[in-house]
Amino acid sequence: MSVAKNIEIVSASGKSFEDAISTGIERASRTIDNIKGAWIKDQKVEIRDGKISEYRVTMIVTFVLSDD
Repeated sequence: MSVAKNIEIVSASGKSFEDAISTGIERASRTIDNIKGAWIKDQKVEIRDGKISEYRVTMIVTFVLSDD
């Protein structure tokens, strides 16, 4: 039997929502083992001078706890 845990992270990108998601998952994977999925809770953009300057996502990341 496995037990999973959820954490919330926020990630940003100057390129796109997809890049913000990938960046967040890649960064979380460096310190969290056994990531199994993510739910995109929120998306928003920052605007400067009438143009999108940053894409931000809030994610709920699920990972399975180790038995060690």
